[in-house]
Amino acid sequence: MTIKKKVIQGVLWSILQNWGSQAGSLIVFLILARLLTPEDFGLLSLANVFLALMNIFLEQGFTSALIQRETLDPEHLDTAFWTQVITGVLLTLISFILAEAIANMFHQPLLIPIIKYFSFLFIINSFGHVFQGILRRELNFKIMAIRSLIAIFISGILAIFFACLGFGVWSLVIQQFVFESVIVLVMWKAVNWRPKFRFSYPHFQDLFNFSIYVLLFQFINFFERKSDNLLIGYFLGEIALGYYTIAYRILEVMIQLLVGTINQVALPTFSRLQKESDAFRQAFLQAIQFTSLIAFPTFLGLLTLTPEIIITLFGKQWIPSIPVLKILTFMGILSALSYFNWSVFLALGKPYLRLWFSLLNVIISFTVAFWVVKWGIVAVALAFVISSYLVFPLSLLVLTKLISIPLKQYLQQFITPLISSFVMVFAIFLVKYFLGIYFNTIILLLVSTVIALISYTVSIKLINPPLFKELVNIVSLILAKKL
Repeated sequence: MTIKKKVIQGVLWSILQNWGSQAGSLIVFLILARLLTPEDFGLLSLANVFLALMNIFLEQGFTSALIQRETLDPEHLDTAFWTQVITGVLLTLISFILAEAIANMFHQPLLIPIIKYFSFLFIINSFGHVFQGILRRELNFKIMAIRSLIAIFISGILAIFFACLGFGVWSLVIQQFVFESVIVLVMWKAVNWRPKFRFSYPHFQDLFNFSIYVLLFQFINFFERKSDNLLIGYFLGEIALGYYTIAYRILEVMIQLLVGTINQVALPTFSRLQKESDAFRQAFLQAIQFTSLIAFPTFLGLLTLTPEIIITLFGKQWIPSIPVLKILTFMGILSALSYFNWSVFLALGKPYLRLWFSLLNVIISFTVAFWVVKWGIVAVALAFVISSYLVFPLSLLVLTKLISIPLKQYLQQFITPLISSFVMVFAIFLVKYFLGIYFNTIILLLVSTVIALISYTVSIKLINPPLFKELVNIVSLILAKKL
């Protein structure tokens, strides 16, 4: 199978994985949001901050290193596997020791048993990262899609069941524990490779020379993504963190749906094309244009319809999340663009570039957020969005120089999506202004969505007929493709 066919197949299965899994997880999330309280979500978010930090040291960037390498020896896989298993055992022991201290820091004694139970996930996850690297390297997103859907279904059903029984935050703990376990089990069943009991220091060093930059990036990126939770949880409490978590969760789902679908395929695809400059540039430009065609209208539409979406999906008890989500939508727009910058840096063997830009971003965002946290969760969200927009132009400048793409050519990819999105937003405002007093929230949301789709599609056809025709051809290819 050619690289082009593998990429198309990978994108299709990545779409199924992301859209199917995110749709399933969102449905479960919506149900749980009506059964549980902001305190429950706040407690789990605090526990997940610690879990996410420790998982960085578990994965160590080896997955990306395995994907990026042009040639891969069996010793690479065995060495990476046993390194992570040993690390998983050590992290479990460390988590047990630190559980009480972490809970005391946030004045939340309920965190102690949650962190202790979560510590076993380090051992479970240590058995899966190499298998994930193999699947992604081979662009085998079919298995990854199947494992995600199975895991979400089983863990979601159990979470809802225990929430109905009154287990509270423990229903969320059970959900996460079952989800991670099923993910690993399905990959072990699907992949033929099995580790041999051997360790090669030269192969470890070979992987580590690349993965150290990924590890450092992930460590810095952790503070970039989770320091808002730390600050809110410490200074404002678990209730405020619960409201913030709902808004941020919606953002994460949308980013994963829109960006994650293509970004999963981007790194292995760019890595295969790293020595073909023209093909590399073409693939990059197509990726950012097609992503912006979906991301721009989605996040601008989300911004326009935030109150209706929050109230319809979660209920009026989550109204404090509305202003936070409005601000975070601007983060979503930028994420749709910046994700591909990081994939390019990794594919070309320059992970240190992503590291330095992330370090700059986290320094600015944490400093500003620490200063404004006293004004509430809206101020914290605004601090993180502003810092991202300050750093992005610098990374873009380096990127255009690195792959020899004129800035004008880069920006041209966004003209049609941006103009069409503004037309769509104007159409939504008209619907809300003239029909808002006649319809309830649900009907207004449905009518606005339909008008948005029509106005956006028509705008693309009128502004850029060749692009519209290309999109129609791609959709036809996807519908006709037999996997």
